[in-house]
Amino acid sequence: MYTKFGRVKPARYLFDEMPLRNEVSWNTMMSGIVRVGLYGEAIDFFRKMCGLGIKPSTFVIASLVTACGRSGSMLREGAQVHGFVAKSGLLSDVYVSTAILHLYGVYGLVSCSRKVFEEMPDRNVVTWTSLMVGYSDKGEPEEVIDIFKGMRGEGVGCNENSMSLVISSCGLLKDESLGRQIIGQVVKSGLESKLAVENSLIYMFGNFGNVDSAKDIFDQMSELDTISWNSIAAAYAQNGHFEESVRIFHLMRHFHDEVNSTTVSTLLSVLGHVDHQKWGRGIHGLVVKMGFDSVVCVCNTLLRMYAGAGRSEEAELVFNQMPAKDLISWNSLMACFVEDGRSLDALRLLCSMIRTGKSVNYVSFTSALAACFSPEYLDKGRILHGLVVVTGLFDNQIIGNALVSMYGKLGEMSESRRVLLQMPRRDEVAWNALIGGYAEDEDPDKALAAFRAMRVEGVPANYITVVSVLGACLMPGDLLEHGKPFHAYIVSAGFESDEHVKNSLITMYAKCGDLSSSQDLFNRLDEKNVITWNAMLAANAHHGHGEEVLKLVSKMRSFGLNLDQFSLSEALSAAAKLAVLEEGQQLHGLAVKLGFEQDCFIFNAAADMYNKCGEIGEVVKMLPPSVNRSLPSWNILISAFGRHGFFEKVCETFHEMLEMGIKPGHVTFVSLLTACSHGGLVDQGLAYYDMIARDFGIKPAIEHCVCVIDLLGRSGRLAEAEAFISKMPMKPNDLVWRSLLASCKIHGDLDRGRKAAEHLSKLEPEDDSVYVLSSNMFATTGRWEDVESVRKQMGFKNIKKKQACSWVKLKDKVSTFGIGDRTHPHTLEIYAKLEDMKKLIRESGYVADTSQALQDTDEEQKEHNLWNHSERLALAYALMSTPEGSTIRIFKNLRICGDCHSVYKFVSRVIGRRIVLRDQYRFHHFESGVCSCKDYW
Repeated sequence: MYTKFGRVKPARYLFDEMPLRNEVSWNTMMSGIVRVGLYGEAIDFFRKMCGLGIKPSTFVIASLVTACGRSGSMLREGAQVHGFVAKSGLLSDVYVSTAILHLYGVYGLVSCSRKVFEEMPDRNVVTWTSLMVGYSDKGEPEEVIDIFKGMRGEGVGCNENSMSLVISSCGLLKDESLGRQIIGQVVKSGLESKLAVENSLIYMFGNFGNVDSAKDIFDQMSELDTISWNSIAAAYAQNGHFEESVRIFHLMRHFHDEVNSTTVSTLLSVLGHVDHQKWGRGIHGLVVKMGFDSVVCVCNTLLRMYAGAGRSEEAELVFNQMPAKDLISWNSLMACFVEDGRSLDALRLLCSMIRTGKSVNYVSFTSALAACFSPEYLDKGRILHGLVVVTGLFDNQIIGNALVSMYGKLGEMSESRRVLLQMPRRDEVAWNALIGGYAEDEDPDKALAAFRAMRVEGVPANYITVVSVLGACLMPGDLLEHGKPFHAYIVSAGFESDEHVKNSLITMYAKCGDLSSSQDLFNRLDEKNVITWNAMLAANAHHGHGEEVLKLVSKMRSFGLNLDQFSLSEALSAAAKLAVLEEGQQLHGLAVKLGFEQDCFIFNAAADMYNKCGEIGEVVKMLPPSVNRSLPSWNILISAFGRHGFFEKVCETFHEMLEMGIKPGHVTFVSLLTACSHGGLVDQGLAYYDMIARDFGIKPAIEHCVCVIDLLGRSGRLAEAEAFISKMPMKPNDLVWRSLLASCKIHGDLDRGRKAAEHLSKLEPEDDSVYVLSSNMFATTGRWEDVESVRKQMGFKNIKKKQACSWVKLKDKVSTFGIGDRTHPHTLEIYAKLEDMKKLIRESGYVADTSQALQDTDEEQKEHNLWNHSERLALAYALMSTPEGSTIRIFKNLRICGDCHSVYKFVSRVIGRRIVLRDQYRFHHFESGVCSCKDYW
């Protein structure tokens, strides 16, 4: 009696006081102990029974084995009971064997469950269901379906538990055809009105994406439990019906008494987006109010919700307040840090787990490896690789794939390939990671070689493989050798209809110089989504067709397409390159209207647009206060100050950033060194270069080296620049030699200039800058025969010099001028204004610097040629077309010549106008006869 009511203490007292105890007494007492959950005491009691030779009943043994499973920590004791059962010959009892089978399933040892199952002489529906449960809990729905088929083959009918498992497995497999067949079995067996079956059907249809069918079942159910409500909420949630999920939750709270941890976890899972944070925080408050903040699985869902919205600080706060944490908690926060760019915090978290003895698994290392994505993390990545080997996880497929991907991102392609070849099994993910690494490394030969090796191994390619190979084809020479043959493979393999592949083909042809083929592919598409339009935007942007980019964006809007972050970023970048402030402001306003103002790509593109349009005040205004500024924001500010010639502000900003505890990155030092180069801060720039590796552990990249060469070369320290090139840690590229050649042109160093030109022509034989810089270098030193020789080479090789042009935007019209341009409707007035300018500034002391006229003519003709420069025509037109006292804004596609620079200074003083000129490299602010560059550019 006492045991039936859970009163174990008085029952035990009576049991101990009994003068005679038989098997019934012992078995009854044992059942009572198990019933109240005293599992450890039950094992001790069982051992005492065995020691006294008391034979436990099969019912008691089955209960005891079940207890070992429920405890979650008594596998060893359960295995000992299994040994006793085998020794006692009780395995033939179906209830005992089923309990043992279930025990191993609970602990994930499904192979042991299977062995017990196969040795059983008799199996009932509970036995089959227990085996299904083990495989279902292990996440192997295919095995559940196979067991169901075997069960039917032996003529065993399903009960509602086994049928609900089979239905749920169909949902996990997303096999709609099989699901329909199973529904037939449900109806045939008369289980369609069983609650567990109906709940599983809702779950299955939710996984199929068929929310309407899930809703129909829910609406027709005669009885609803908490699982029913959770299932329909989950169906809406996983199919993106956010508002319906919230509505179901609201109804559940009003019409159903119980809201459990699964309910709030389901709802939180759909709120992991920045747009839903208001709701997410509200549900978080409800979680605390209902006491679910102590439930680990709910807290884990909160972590993932904040991670999905990019709110790593809030996720960290949830984590720190959790009373208990499991492995999923640690892994979730680590993944959150990685997604939010907090790589060092992610790695510190892994270190903390290892140091405090927390268990780590392949998920932990996968996130940590993903944190190592840039060159400065190479050493940390190698340490992680070692830890993976030591912990015995190297053979894990996901870990192997992550290692291949990590080394690829770090540019260590030989190491990436070595890891791939060491993997016991190479799937398409591993091969795609390797091919993607070669694509990032701009190596089409090795990308294609890896693709061929993948096919030889019999690993099927997918759209990611194809997109990665196409991404490796970047140069005109790649098109005939690799791009077009691979396009033929795409057609023959049936990938041409894939959206991602079509977009990548558009991009590939554009990057290889064939924009007309990109346009043709685009025009032939019957249906174009935003991604397709974006591919065409990127294609035109790659070719410098900024106006076409803006026209395409306008077309997208007229067709009713919603612009995304990429569309707006490309459009803002085009506005920046064209320096069309009004269009840029409109695009920025549209981005704000669409809710993208907090998007980092939009923010950076808008800041860059204001910067390149000369509105540095707007850039400063956009940025958050220094205490809240991220590294990209600091980089934008440093770049803006440098581009506008405020070099002291560049250095001040950099040191303020360090004081705020922000670690500079690769981009920071490129902007910093560029500013030092253009500002003539040679020693300071060299000191900053030394800081890169010494103080911040960053491996100097080729871009940093180019800045140092430019820094030394501009200042005339050409021998030091040449020595620096010889000691560089990497092979010099075209940027290195182009920078040295430009400096040689400035300072007339013919010998070094010739060497630089030779190196550059080998690397970029079709680049016009090699010939233009060489020609100008010879012209400035009066070597006219050499100038003529270079020009003949250009003619023989059909290389065209990039024509200089300048433009002015007034209201909604852009007026463009070339050298000696006479196509403008107001040409006569422009040239008349030019003569007025010339007269005024001559009276103020202007003398033409004819050394800037790079033609072999007399002095008078040279001066005449200088006054035909595009930037002077643009200035004359701006002076006659803008109100007196207003700021004049002029843009040029190449570097401003020295004499034009002098003219602008004189005009700003004599006429009293502020002039802002943006050339290829930077802004010049002319005011009262002085330029912001201090005549060093």
